[in-house]
Amino acid sequence: MSRRAGAFARLVPGIAAVVGVAAVLGSVAAPALADAGLAPVSAFDRIAERDKRSVALFQEAGRVIMHPRCMNCHPDSDWPRQGDHMQRHEPPVVRGAGGFGAPGMHCNTCHGAANFDPGRVPGHERWVLAPIEMAWVGKSLGEICQQLKDPARNGGKSLDKLVEHMAEDSLVGWGWQPGAGRTPVPGTQKAFGALIQAWVATGAHCPKG
Repeated sequence: MSRRAGAFARLVPGIAAVVGVAAVLGSVAAPALADAGLAPVSAFDRIAERDKRSVALFQEAGRVIMHPRCMNCHPDSDWPRQGDHMQRHEPPVVRGAGGFGAPGMHCNTCHGAANFDPGRVPGHERWVLAPIEMAWVGKSLGEICQQLKDPARNGGKSLDKLVEHMAEDSLVGWGWQPGAGRTPVPGTQKAFGALIQAWVATGAHCPKG
């Protein structure tokens, strides 16, 4: 074996190890998701019927709600999802009490108060799973819409508080600043909040199905 070939052979295991760690941390580049921004509320003014306009507004907001950045934290299971393909979290973790992970391996064991881009680890000061009653995975947009209006399944929020949560909560806002290697949700949090507010103002009607 030549000196160059031998050096490459010694290097390959190291490359494989780095790639393996990167995959575990979710740093493998994901396929780009379509992102043309969010339509402004004014774009729906042409819909004369109030209930139909309300549904259309929520369907546009649904581009954020049903995006992997949001769905991954609203699983229908005892474990979170990750990546644009919403695969099971690696390394394996469980929901635990309050959605904060198992004793000895709470979410903040790995996830800090902010994204750690060198390691491709997402973070936020309140990194936690949504309660199981707020699960979105496996549901249609219409079902999620009905759930969002139900205080028993939305964290006890009124519609006004729901608007405030969507428009201003920084954990929701993480979806637009998810860090290196992750596709952000479309538009801006301000545009998303405006859509939700307009949806509520037009009667909070839900898509069928």
